[in-house]
Amino acid sequence: MSGIWETHMTFSLRSRNLFKTIAVVLALALPTALAISSADARVGGGMSSGSRGSRTYSAPPSTTTAPGSTSQFNRTYTQPGAGMNSAATAPARGGLFGRAGGFMGGLAAGFLGAGLLGMLFGGGLFGGLGGLSSILGLIIQIALVVLVVRLAMSWWQRRHAPRTAYANADAGAAPGPQTNYRSGLAGGLGSGLGSGLGGFGFGANNAPLEIKPDDYEAFERLLGEIQAAWSNEDVAKLHTLATPEMVSYFEQDLAQNRARNVVNKITNVKLLQGDLAEAWREGETDYATVALRFALTDKTADRNTGAIVAGSEQPGEATEIWTFARRPGTGWELSAIQQTN
Repeated sequence: MSGIWETHMTFSLRSRNLFKTIAVVLALALPTALAISSADARVGGGMSSGSRGSRTYSAPPSTTTAPGSTSQFNRTYTQPGAGMNSAATAPARGGLFGRAGGFMGGLAAGFLGAGLLGMLFGGGLFGGLGGLSSILGLIIQIALVVLVVRLAMSWWQRRHAPRTAYANADAGAAPGPQTNYRSGLAGGLGSGLGSGLGGFGFGANNAPLEIKPDDYEAFERLLGEIQAAWSNEDVAKLHTLATPEMVSYFEQDLAQNRARNVVNKITNVKLLQGDLAEAWREGETDYATVALRFALTDKTADRNTGAIVAGSEQPGEATEIWTFARRPGTGWELSAIQQTN
């Protein structure tokens, strides 16, 4: 009997130790779980969502506000290589002496055509050139023809391109990748005369952009207005503040909250610190990526009882990377939110 009691007591001690260990683990994990659920509740779901044009898959530079790294996108319409800058995906071989299709490629094609004509008319392979003056004339004619054709095509594309910066501009449209518009004189010359004059520094697809004080004021205003529209579940208002892609993510997150019968409220939003990571222009679209550290009160409550199920009434802080986009004649819109590591 003593052996049985000893075995039972040993089992009881082991059970108590196991239960104590589980209790300690739960006590440590519960605050973390609550913090995670609170972070996931705010605008953007605590994830990295949206698009940054051709720089979607390039991490923005670190700043004083966000000195660490930035997480990659969890949700984006932009596919790798779709609408991306060629310089970011492969070494550029364009310019004056680039691959076929550049200026030298067109010149070689002209020489070949002239030679074939010379052979057809009995003058030999080089009989069609007729000396140095014919060569120079041929070069000028080829350049003028290519220039006129490319400019005409560029003008036609700009005239018939959609006025919105993104593929799914209409509310309720099916999600799809954003369209990256690159047009204009530099684009026409670049693709026509050598993938073009890019070899000399013209026709860059990622031209630098100057951000002025009124732009920073617009970023701060959008920070507050987007948080307020999210808290009010005002999708119509969100459509005026963010790109269709971002609004589609907001709608998904709001639908999940309704399915859980909760509502997320973000109040007392105040920008504490912010600085510019990078700004650039792609075709007619301006982009600005900024690091934002802001104070907020983030709580999630039951829709029926109002009881807080995540977050608290106590103010907290968050640091995120926001990217804004702007088309001619329109204001800045939120294009992406990224979390910091």
